Amino acid sequence: MPDAQSPRDRFADVESVARMLGIDGAGVRALLAEGHIRGVRIASDHAWRVDLVSVEDYLDDQAENERRVALWQQSQTASFPELWGRGNVRHPD
Repeated sequence: MPDAQSPRDRFADVESVARMLGIDGAGVRALLAEGHIRGVRIASDHAWRVDLVSVEDYLDDQAENERRVALWQQSQTASFPELWGRGNVRHPD
């Protein structure tokens, strides 16, 4: 059985996550509110603690979306001869 992560390793405060993502605290709170990342409120000070695994998953999802957009844009510039291998090719490799 793998070792359980301590809460210190699993969660981070809003400011730390904001620095990681290069955004401000309000942006992190917006991601929490929209459900893009997960977090918990600590009862003692009502501050958010953000699940770092959810931040990693969010970044992976964003990278995959950007990859798909780039492929879509690339496909929009292809000509039929390029796709079928006959005729004039606009963008030879």
